[in-house]
Amino acid sequence: MMISKAFKRALWVFHVNSGSCNGCDIEIIAALTPRYDAERFGIKLVGSPRHADVIAFTGPVTSDMADKVKRIYEQTPDPKVILVVGSCGISGGVFHESYHLEGPIERIIPDAKCIYVPGCPPRPEAIIYGVVKAWEFLEGVEKK
Repeated sequence: MMISKAFKRALWVFHVNSGSCNGCDIEIIAALTPRYDAERFGIKLVGSPRHADVIAFTGPVTSDMADKVKRIYEQTPDPKVILVVGSCGISGGVFHESYHLEGPIERIIPDAKCIYVPGCPPRPEAIIYGVVKAWEFLEGVEKK
């Protein structure tokens, strides 16, 4: 039964670095390596938000990226989920008192459905688990 669910819908993820230190970015790439092989579950990085089901944001949103983050969110077709990877995207992390910080993702896009993957940086297993939670949310939306 689990295998049939896995092949029912492949999730395409668009990754956005909104001002991180690249620690989370490296862990996202590690989740796609043969050791974790996220593609066997249908998790694939895509090059355009217009083809994505999930937007994976890493890092806090800087003032330079705030408009770009909103535009990327608007370009992604419905239904969509935001995967916030790392402590910086959730609360600002080590950059929480920075003058150049607009805030976490939920302050920039308040009405979005977000899945949070805490850690600095989170392990690849946690990122894959977050994508599975996004898949479960999208499956529930499609059934309605």
